[in-house]
Amino acid sequence: MIKNFALIGAGGYVAPKHLKAVKDTGNNLIAALDKNDSVGILDSYSYDISFFTEFERFDRHAEKLRRMGEDKRIHYVSICSPNYLHDAHIRFALRIGADAICEKPLVLNPWNLDAIKQLEQETGRTVYNVLQLRVHPAIVALKKQIEKAPDSKTYDIDLTYITSRGKWYFISWKGDLTKSGGIATNIGIHFFDMLIWIFGEVKFQEVHISQDRKMSGYIQLERANVRWFLSLDPSDLPEKATEQGYPTYRSIQVDGAEIEFSGGFTDLHTLVYKDIFSGGGFGLEDARPSLDLVSTIRNAPEAVGDSKSLHPYAKKCRGEV
Repeated sequence: MIKNFALIGAGGYVAPKHLKAVKDTGNNLIAALDKNDSVGILDSYSYDISFFTEFERFDRHAEKLRRMGEDKRIHYVSICSPNYLHDAHIRFALRIGADAICEKPLVLNPWNLDAIKQLEQETGRTVYNVLQLRVHPAIVALKKQIEKAPDSKTYDIDLTYITSRGKWYFISWKGDLTKSGGIATNIGIHFFDMLIWIFGEVKFQEVHISQDRKMSGYIQLERANVRWFLSLDPSDLPEKATEQGYPTYRSIQVDGAEIEFSGGFTDLHTLVYKDIFSGGGFGLEDARPSLDLVSTIRNAPEAVGDSKSLHPYAKKCRGEV
């Protein structure tokens, strides 16, 4: 059966990936919401999408469709809104009898998951989190490789993610800690989820740099020691990136070997959607470990750290190299 979708956050950066996933899986987008009206991209999908800039009118439309029968109602709500609104928009989806497919972070605070879990049970609907790195071929291959290694093997990992952002970022909701959760939550949670998924639960963590534009720290997982560095500052880009004019640098080294996964991102959301429709998908409990971690990171004081636990880029920022 073809499913009807509504999209919240249609004007956002990640919305086109959801539009593509809905289309690629043969389903219908019938309604969309965004407070901004720069959503001409909807025309690339269909000319018959009901669009709203006010949540109240969108809510009323969804309720009307719910009462018109199974073939008219909204079956899924794809949520691409700002992080701090995810909780409310998930609740909306469950209330109208739809399942929710929500971007990361699912919520800002891990304890909010418990209330949503109760709503799942009350409504009989399901909340799915888009954890697309878990379906990336290179990451799946790495997980299989780690699973074949002896349980006693511990890996040393350096995670580096630098993605240049201008002044607009800090004026927008993304620059507001209470709305985005900060750098670790907004841009780091993808990688933290992936590492926990592969290398096991968090045993220890400390933060070495905690600033608006960059963060760094150390995490001890069951099977890995992770030094991580996240930055929005283009001055942190390595020379090889700036020479080639790249505004972003992404690197994961496992025992000194680079894991190449810069490609293969085009269809990951489609793979996540297909997984959901085949009876899989990543639910609330899948999201919990990384949410616990970023919540702790967000509230952690800066620690001095030692030379072994400090990420090389953190040493450079501190002037220790």
